[in-house]
Parts: sequence; structure tokens; C-alpha cells
Amino acid sequence: MSRCLQLAKNGLGNTYPNPMVGSVIVCDSKIIGEGWHQKAGQPHAEVNAINSVKETELLEKSTIYVSLEPCSHFGKTPPCSDLIIAKGIKKVVIGTVDPFAEVAGRGIKKLLNAGCEVLVGILETECQTLNKRFFTFHQKKRPYVILKWAESLNGFIAPDAESRNKKEPFWITTKTSRQLVHKWRAEEQSILIGANTVKADNPSLTTRDWAGNSPTRIIIDRELSLSKEATVFDQQVPTLVITTLEEENKPNLKYIKVDFTKNLPAQICEALYTEGLQSVIIEGGAKTLQAFIDEKIWDEARVFKGSSIFQSGVKAPVLKAIQNSKNTMLNDDILTFYSSTND
Repeated sequence: MSRCLQLAKNGLGNTYPNPMVGSVIVCDSKIIGEGWHQKAGQPHAEVNAINSVKETELLEKSTIYVSLEPCSHFGKTPPCSDLIIAKGIKKVVIGTVDPFAEVAGRGIKKLLNAGCEVLVGILETECQTLNKRFFTFHQKKRPYVILKWAESLNGFIAPDAESRNKKEPFWITTKTSRQLVHKWRAEEQSILIGANTVKADNPSLTTRDWAGNSPTRIIIDRELSLSKEATVFDQQVPTLVITTLEEENKPNLKYIKVDFTKNLPAQICEALYTEGLQSVIIEGGAKTLQAFIDEKIWDEARVFKGSSIFQSGVKAPVLKAIQNSKNTMLNDDILTFYSSTND
């Protein structure tokens, strides 16, 4: 199962809306086939593992390991449980049950009804953690929320506007840290910022410094006050605008009306769930990040601390009563990962 998890991770960022899955086929204590789900719409892990077996006559006396319950429904590909049965594989070891309503135990039931021996719950926690985005989306009906920001050594995320060069973004972190952020963007389905961040930095929110898909951009623009010349409105990447006003949609640019007098983070998560977005990185600004923290709608935070010191500026968000954290050094930056203890 450890090998299944290792294989599954190869699909990070490419399998949405499907989960990452790895599969290994063992005969007489020897691996004879393995595979993973590489991209949505393409064959699932079990199919790739079975197709990699050269001596197909060995399948009937083999055990197939898979990190997530084999599917039982017709989607873009046929059910994997049917293929396992058709190939005569008699023993199936499964990491965890699939939370998706179209599966949710049906694949296991189909295998059992066909006479297969099925073992479930091997490295279950690890298998669920691997697909934390997928599980959060289907169980909590919202995207997996990642908070990310960079702060100075004394706790500011930006200097005062008067001390900034408005023609260039002000970087707190090193180039290495910024490249890592682009890698993270390629791994998630969406990225969110508030209007003030657009005004201050005019970001593109793309994966310019890393190979991979750029995430869907989510922009909070209550009164549609942002300039249409801002880079986030260039229609090069799917973009959603959260607003109070009605506005005509354009290609790759959709407006979503919400009530700003009510719980905004919850409404945003509901909108992203409706759009089928399983994960979101919230990159700013401080007010937007703090709103999600205060409403306890977040799953993890990734906080960079640079070496610069500001005399004054915009205070960094405050994470309250957090104990689950770990630090790592990244050149001159300190990167801290926090895990939410919210239910």
C-alpha cells in the first residue's frame, strides 16, 4: 500500500475532479504490475496496473492493491471493479472507502458479490490524507482551504504604501520561495485574493515559474471597482469574481453575486463547491485571510517569514491557539506549516 501511495502522488494537480490513486498487483510476493491515475478522463490506476502485467495468466492468482476503493459506475471510463472481476483477480486490498456518492461502498459490494476476497482499511489514514482535497469536497461540501502569506521578521505582510515602489511588487521572500508558491498553485484548483491585493500588486496568479496548469482565479470585488485593465481580468485563465452586483459574464470571466452582509467565507466556499473546485489557495490580503481564520474555514496555512523588518505597514493575519505546526528553512526564509484543528 505504501507503494500505491507513492505512485498516486505522481498525479497531483492533474487528476481533478478525480482523486489521486495508485495500484499495485502482486503474485507470489512479487510485484508484477503497477500504475496510477495520471489525468482526468484517462484510465484509472487499476486499469494501468492491469495493463502493465506482461504475463496476464498470473492475474487469476494475484492480489491487487489500490489506495482508494475501485469505482463501480460509468463515468468517462468504465468501472474498475468490473475490470478486476473480469480479469479473475480474487483478492483486493483497499486503502480506504471512496466518499464520492456514486461509489461509497458500491465498488466493494460489487467485488464481494462476485466472490472476491476484499480487505479494507490498510494505511487508511495515509490514503485519506493523500486525497484530503477530494475527501473535504465530498464530505464537507466545500473546497480544501489553504491559507498562504509572507510576513516580515516583525509581523507585517507589506510596508506602508508611501514606502513602496508602486511600479514593482514588493517581495518579502526569496526567489526560491516564490517559485515554490508557483508549484503550489499548479497543485490546486483555484486561488483567491481580495480587491486590495489586486490594486496593490496587479498579480497574474498564474504558474509562470513552474510547469503545470494555472488555477482558476477568484477575485473578491464587492462593488466592481477594480480596473478592467488589471491582469486578473485578461481572460487568459478561468476567473470568478465575487461581487454584490449583476454583471454579464464573458469567456473565462464569470461573476458570482453574494450577500456581503452575511458570512462571506462560507458563501465563497459554497460558490466554489458549486463550480466543482476542490481546493483553493487564499493568498491575500490580510483582511481576506483573517476573515477565513475568524470563521474557522480553513484546513492548513503556509506562512513564510522573511528577513526584512518594516517600521510600519499592514499587519499579518493572526492564527489563534494553533499547536499543530512545523518549520523548515528555505534559503533565508522560514516556512511554517500549520494544520487546522477546526472540526
